[in-house]
Amino acid sequence: MAFKILAIDGGGIRGLYAAYILKRIHEELKIGFSEYFDLIIGTSTGSIIAGALAVDYPIEKVVLLYEVEGRKIFTPTALNFKGFYKSKYSKKHLESVLNKALGNKTLSEVTKTRLVIPATDIANGQVFVFKSSYLEEFVRDKNTKIVDAIISSCSAPTYFEPNRAGNYLLADGGLWANNPAMVGLTEAIGKLKINKDEVRMLSIGTGIGHQYYEIDGAENKNWGLVSGWQGSKLVDTILNLQSVSCENMIKLMLSESQYLRLNFSSDTKLALDNLETIESLKSRADHTVTYEINKIKSFFSEN
Repeated sequence: MAFKILAIDGGGIRGLYAAYILKRIHEELKIGFSEYFDLIIGTSTGSIIAGALAVDYPIEKVVLLYEVEGRKIFTPTALNFKGFYKSKYSKKHLESVLNKALGNKTLSEVTKTRLVIPATDIANGQVFVFKSSYLEEFVRDKNTKIVDAIISSCSAPTYFEPNRAGNYLLADGGLWANNPAMVGLTEAIGKLKINKDEVRMLSIGTGIGHQYYEIDGAENKNWGLVSGWQGSKLVDTILNLQSVSCENMIKLMLSESQYLRLNFSSDTKLALDNLETIESLKSRADHTVTYEINKIKSFFSEN
């Protein structure tokens, strides 16, 4: 019997692409995600989707969350100067929306599947991984609200302030695991002792961008955080590179029959907060499902 993993990338508003793909899969194949997948892992915006699926919150409502609440979540805070003095956005509206959707459910209440959410412990300079209580040794997070884990994983530098969770100060898991597929595979093989050949993984991205910085005249620029690196653009670049790097490694570790990656590529850079892309993200998702439907059906038809 295969051990099935669903891994969902970070990417801010671009999480709509992943959510819409899953909505289409649910409509086409009537998949109950928490029952089908043995482990669901999501980073940053992907953690919103992962957390919702793990407790059977309808994927249709997750899509609406992005469409309806996205503009309020990404409303700039006063005097933020593009993230130089303050974070560009407040996490309060996101937290409010998630509390309405998921309530006070804790990680110990995830019972149908295993839920994993990467974050970053910036106080201690360590990786941090929230896990539901699927092994007896996992006691640290059992009383942690799923919403708190999600907010921590979504706290991208310059975009949102870090999140305090217990004795930890946490930021975006995308700093080291924007594409969390490798974390999910490591968890399966290392902690759960699953044979690598028994793993089957569906990995859903949020787009891979290109041309983040112009080469023309680069040597004459002042490469300060704001002037040359342009603050949040540097964060976007790091997250983008991590997703590409992880995908390349997973392809070397899993065979084509074990691994299905659904994603799109853009000729330009992709930001976490470009609200003008909402309709195009849904269109790209539809395009992906249409052209990859045979691979998708094949993935879900095998046990």
